[in-house]
Amino acid sequence: MEKIKELILKTVPDAVVDETQKLTVTVTSDKLHLLAKTLRYNEAMPFDFLVMMIGEDQGEALGVLYMLSASQDVSKELVLRTSTTDREKPLLYSVTDLWETAHFNEREIYAMLGIRFINNPDMRKFFLNQDWVGFPLRKDYDADPAINPVNLESRDIIDIAPRIVETEQGLKEETVRIFEEDDYIINIGPQHPSMHGVMHFRTSLDGEIVKKIDVHSGYIHRGIEKLSESLTYPQILHFTDRLDYLSANINRHALCMCVEKAAEIEVPERAQYIRVLTDELNRIQSHLIAWGTMCMDLGATTAFIYGMRERELILEIFEKLSGGRLIINYNVIGGVMFDIYDGFQKDIHAFIIEMRKRVKEYHKLFSGNVIALGRMKDLGIMTKEDAISYAVTGPAGRGSGWSCDLRIHQPYSIYDKVQFKEIIRTEGDAYARYLNRLDEIETSLEILEQLVDNIPDGDFQAKTKAIIKLPEGRYYQRVEAARGEFGVYIESRGDKTPYRLKFRSPSMALVSAMPLICREEKLSDLIGIGGSMDYVIPDIDR
Repeated sequence: MEKIKELILKTVPDAVVDETQKLTVTVTSDKLHLLAKTLRYNEAMPFDFLVMMIGEDQGEALGVLYMLSASQDVSKELVLRTSTTDREKPLLYSVTDLWETAHFNEREIYAMLGIRFINNPDMRKFFLNQDWVGFPLRKDYDADPAINPVNLESRDIIDIAPRIVETEQGLKEETVRIFEEDDYIINIGPQHPSMHGVMHFRTSLDGEIVKKIDVHSGYIHRGIEKLSESLTYPQILHFTDRLDYLSANINRHALCMCVEKAAEIEVPERAQYIRVLTDELNRIQSHLIAWGTMCMDLGATTAFIYGMRERELILEIFEKLSGGRLIINYNVIGGVMFDIYDGFQKDIHAFIIEMRKRVKEYHKLFSGNVIALGRMKDLGIMTKEDAISYAVTGPAGRGSGWSCDLRIHQPYSIYDKVQFKEIIRTEGDAYARYLNRLDEIETSLEILEQLVDNIPDGDFQAKTKAIIKLPEGRYYQRVEAARGEFGVYIESRGDKTPYRLKFRSPSMALVSAMPLICREEKLSDLIGIGGSMDYVIPDIDR
């Protein structure tokens, strides 16, 4: 990273470089885009993966952190930071011309903090209504419900977006139509079972062909990040289970590790083995739901029943282990809530045998079906470059040839103790994404086999203080969840509650790519393509 630092200081000599925790570069708002572009297109090591954007209220200023990584080595990380002291009309420069994933992220920051981005082509608020009063993630936000009363009247959707563009005469505010005036527009969702939640796609059609999709989200937005600012770290844990509820255990593991790393809590090795075992069981049950629901979306109800049948075996193990099934509340700061039960290892061995047999049955039932192949192959194509630009990770990103599995590239917990092959396909279509999840079930089974009989003796939970206060600083943790990279960012001011907490949603990136990969496809294929992306809406509507 020394050469990267040299490049940064050569590009922006007055940049402030801090290596206390993670390489963090602070620049003025007018230099941010130049530096971001330089790093994005650096030949030796292009930082072409925008992992997450974090809006923050710094008190005297409003700012944004950009966590960057390199697609060719996702373990390489650096953070760009910029801000503006204008709290009345805060403006920063957009990076949407560098990373497609910035579109929704910038709109979210505008909705939550009021920062508008110059040259972003669509500056509508994401998650919130356009007439929402106030910006919830500001420290001076007034949450009085009388200010934003619940409106029970139906409102027309206005397909017009404001934006601020840079011209030779200076900044210019204008509006642009989302759709063409004579477009035929239909609403897919939010009340549609194949949306896998309350997601709303405004879709323009040319006959049966999809011309454009405009994504509307926020129907179940719960303000989890805002709520976390007034809760202690143990109290926040349950929120992670309710983001991507099908990846609940992995999400919670990420938050625990972030806190443990910051507080320098040493987790017993026994607890780490148990955590990874439950993570991989969690991953399998998530992929079973993804497989079953995608097949059902394409008309194969039997496949959904089969997937639920094997998922039940995992839920029974979770129930014996923790008392929970979908939300198991198992990971805690310092380890796990309970030790494993008698017969835990026996149950996992029996499950491995059964699951391997059933995966063969899945392929026989659906994977080679002629009709199914016609609904998946060569549809919803996403190139590797697009996957990186849209920050699409997990099985979907690896279906486009992108090697991005954090368990391999940035191993956490005890993933450095296991050997497994990263599942990658290069076709980039719905079928590649479909097959990747089935193959990743086998990968998880291999990990279970390597660990289940080698759980060390010892404590399953470290002793922690009754009140956990993190040292002042910024902390990050990235993990490989079932749908891709899940991230946790905590800014601590030394208190028992976080000053700012941010979750990176893999599903938000998945949905952001839908307008791209569904364009010029048939309307009937949009549902199958969405199933192949496997997004979970509460993971987006944080």
